[in-house]
This record gives sequence, structure tokens and C-alpha cells, in this order.
Amino acid sequence: MKAQELFPYTFDEAFKRPVAYFSMEFAIDQALKTYSGGLGFLAGSHMRSVNDRRQNTIGVGILWSYGYYDQGRHEDNTLKVEYRRKFYYFLKETGITVEVEINGKPVFVKAYLLPAETFESAPVILLSTDIFENDHLSRTITHKLYDANEETRVAQEIVLGIGGTRVLKALGLDIDIYHLNEGHALPLAFELMKEYPELEELKKHIVFTTHTPEMAGNETHDAHFLERMGFFNGFSLDEVREKLDYHDADFSLTVGALKVSKRANAVSKIHEKVANEMWKNVPGRCEIISITNAQNMRYWSDKQLMSWMLEHEDYQLVGRKKHLKHQLFEEVADQTGKLFDPDVLTLVWARRFAEYKRPKLLIRDMERFKALIHNSEYPIQIIWAGKPYPLDQQAINEFNDLVRMSREFKNVAVLTGYELRLSKLLKQGSDVWLNTPRWGREASGTSGMSAGINASVHFSIDDGWHAEFGKDGVNSFTIPHADPSLPVEEIDRIDYERMMEKLEKVILPTYYDQPDKWLEIVKNGMNDIYIGFNTQNMVERYYKELYNYEPETEG
Repeated sequence: MKAQELFPYTFDEAFKRPVAYFSMEFAIDQALKTYSGGLGFLAGSHMRSVNDRRQNTIGVGILWSYGYYDQGRHEDNTLKVEYRRKFYYFLKETGITVEVEINGKPVFVKAYLLPAETFESAPVILLSTDIFENDHLSRTITHKLYDANEETRVAQEIVLGIGGTRVLKALGLDIDIYHLNEGHALPLAFELMKEYPELEELKKHIVFTTHTPEMAGNETHDAHFLERMGFFNGFSLDEVREKLDYHDADFSLTVGALKVSKRANAVSKIHEKVANEMWKNVPGRCEIISITNAQNMRYWSDKQLMSWMLEHEDYQLVGRKKHLKHQLFEEVADQTGKLFDPDVLTLVWARRFAEYKRPKLLIRDMERFKALIHNSEYPIQIIWAGKPYPLDQQAINEFNDLVRMSREFKNVAVLTGYELRLSKLLKQGSDVWLNTPRWGREASGTSGMSAGINASVHFSIDDGWHAEFGKDGVNSFTIPHADPSLPVEEIDRIDYERMMEKLEKVILPTYYDQPDKWLEIVKNGMNDIYIGFNTQNMVERYYKELYNYEPETEG
């Protein structure tokens, strides 16, 4: 299979350098369940913009037989985690199967192709071990995204990194730059090390995007365990330690990626500072710059909303927004039996459920929340949605607490099935998109971009991308963060008070009493996001600042 068979377009001259983008998840279409959350949403937008900008980039991921999980409900409406086998008849056979060694035994990896024209994305290679050539245990490696078993998780990374690199070679693709979207595909460095034994030469071909300041998201394993599993691809631990000058007992995938890459990027300007501080004591690490995450507006934006915003057709924009709210409210009614009103301000909190994102901040003071919900002068409707990690019992408990709380109110809903389809409905149908992380812990937070482009005003802690975008009361609303050195309980108290003050005293009165000003804020936000936070800009910066970066010519 030749490159011209994979790409149905001629490459832009500025983007001809061949790149392979490795990611554990890709959110490309609702029909393809190869993602869990924000990392996949970013990767999906990246692949769409590769197509838009005619770049020579191919995606490499894993074909998850059971996806992440299906979010269902028990009889009492609380969260039910369900696994169902997925089938994809739109994928193509490549005819390629490669072999990798995992835990001392051979495992066969079959490659499928998502053609570029199927969903107007880059071509994406998807890998599976769930084939008859493997025994049962080996087949389960690619069953579930982010399997909780440590051996399975590392096996997945070997399949992605080593298996994916071997598939690209078998396809006859002459890849120059290997882009690690997070550290999961790091084993590819040890496959390439056989071709480029000198570290400085190896570094010329690898770049790295780090997505989270959360230590839980920066995976580590016992170094001897990784050696036994085959993570280092036949290199002994002593050889790896000598080559990388990395002697810790626990091996961090992030540290390893920083040591084998020519350059890395954080995903916002704040995150750049946080990441450089986190990893400042790593000897021999590459430079970490910031390339702020973005979203593909061709996919996420409602075309009529965008058209009327650009043409200054305010009446049509307002009417279209009400129509989109109707569409969302049909889903609310179907799931909860509640009929929401399109004339009422609708606030949405929807993203991955994690403790630091504070999904329950709005109900910190239940009496004040009840007063907000029952305010007849400035009515409000609130929707929560999102997927907790299936073994994160605290996050699941928080989700279920919200479900039980929502039963008391006809204007509060908690929705399940937070995947691309529901995410788009929520972003297009909301009036306000709420983001409540503790400051410094939200690396980017891209969901607000795809909400804002759909006339939903971003209301956020001044963290991640919002700190680069937000002009309080002009294109969004900002919650000034508490001093991060304070105790967590005090941070949450202060952030809550500031959030509620802004919501009660500014946002709701503006929406109802000053509709012209509200519309101006909406349009300013749409315009600023369209100009500054489209992945077409992001992928251009990837080429200019990562792929084409040559350290030896700097300075």
C-alpha cells in the first residue's frame, strides 16, 4: 500500500514531511468507539484538520473491541458500566499482521485502516490483537481502552508503540517524525533505537505532547517489570539506563518521552509553566514549549450559527440557537422525562468526571443551590454529563449523588452516554458552559472551545486555554481563582463564592435584562474562538514548531 493510496489529496508544500501521530484514543466519529474523553477529542480534531490542511500525517491507534465503556443506568437511574463488542464494517483490511513480543511470548497484531475519505480525516491505522492467531489472553490486550490490569495496560502500549511502528514499515511508509500524543506509545522509541542507536540521532525523529499536570496521568511502572514485559523491545534495563541516563527504580513514561524527543509541547501557556516546573530536574530532557490545544470547527460548529454570526444576522442567530436548544431538550426529555424551556438560560457542566474538576461545586451549599433553581425572576436550567473512569469509585459516587439530587428538581438533569453525539448536542444547545477545575490542574480544557463556537458563553476558572482567551464580560465570564497555596477546602470555598456571585449577580441578569449585551458577548466569543482556537492553526504550529524544529540550528 503506497502513500498515494492512503491519502486522497495532494500534500500542501508546507506540510509534506511524513509524520505518524500515535494516540491511545481517537474521537473521530460517534460510530467509532475508540476514545474515552478529552485526549481522544483532541486527537480526533487533529486528524480532521490534517485533512483540511492537506498534511502528510497518518494516525496510529488501537481498535478497541469493547471501546471504553457504554454508560447505562441501573433501575434507580444511577450509573451502570456496560461493555458490548463493537463491529465496524467501514474499516478496511490492510492485509498486514506483525509480530511483537510481550512478556516473553509472540503476539500478533493486525492492522486495519480507517480511510481518510470515510469521515474526512487523516488516514488512521487501527491495531488489534483480537484475532484468531492469538491465544485468549493475547486477544484481550485490545479489548478495553485503559484496562485496569497493569500487565494489560503495558501490553497495550507495546502493541501501540512497537506494533504500530512495524505496521508503518510493512506499509512501506517512510516516516520521518513520530509524534507521541501522551507517553503511551513510548515503546516506539526502542523500536526506532535499532535504526538510530545514537540518542541524538533518535531524538531528531520523535516529538511529544504532554497533556496533564496530574501525576496520576503521568504513568509510571517498576523498571524491571517493564523490562520483563518487553517494553524496552529487547534492550536490557542497564542499556536503557545508560542510553537515557535514567536510573530511577520506577520508570515514568513522561520522563522517558522527554528524554527521547527533540521537542515537546504543553497544551496551554499556563500548562507550559506548570510542566516545566514539574520536570525541571530531569537531566537531558527536551525543551517544553506551549502549543495550545484547539478543536476542529468544521466538525463542531453548527454551520448556520456560524454563517449568521459572520454575516451579522442577529435575528437568525437567536432563532437558530433556540432550535438547537429544542434538539438538546428532546434528549433531556427522553432520558429524564423533564421538559426544558428554550427561553430559559441553560447551563451545562459536561466533561470527564474527576475530583479536581469539581463536578459538584455548584451544589456545595444546597440551600443556596435550591434558591438558584427556584428563582422565578431569573430562571435557570442545569445539565450535568460526563463519564467517570469505571474503577474511580469516588467519581462514580459523585455522578450518582448528582443523579439522586436531580430527582428533586424539574429543571435539573444528569445525562448518560457522554460521547461525541451527546457532546455536540450539549455544546450546541447550552447557553453557558461551566468549567470548574482547581487552578493549575486543567492543562487545557478544550470542551469550552467547541461550546463557545456554538453560541454558548464560557464560564470558567481562569486556567488552561481560558486564561489565553477570556475577557471577562466581553467574550466570556471568568471566575478568578483562589490562591493555590491555600488548603483545598479553602480554595473550594473561595472559588464557589466567586462563581455563585458571578452567576447570580452578573450572568443571569445580563441574559434576561440585557439581551443585546448577551448577544454581543456570545458573538465576541464565537469570533475569538474561530480565529484563535481552531485546530487548523494548531496543526500548522505542529509542523513549524515541532516537526520542522532542528535543535542544532537554533540560536
